[in-house]
Amino acid sequence: MLSLLAAGLTDEAIARSTGTGERTVRRHVCAILEILRVESRFAAGVAAAKRGWV
Repeated sequence: MLSLLAAGLTDEAIARSTGTGERTVRRHVCAILEILRVESRFAAGVAAAKRGWV
């Protein structure tokens, strides 16, 4: 899910590609933002890339 988020996909697109619901995706995105200690999806992608996660 992190790689899809970093690729710039919307919650709806992530949900379709992973076979989950949008609400589940939103929960995962919120958890990812908390883990990375960032406040935006873009910052999450940057932080994940810096750590070599994507």
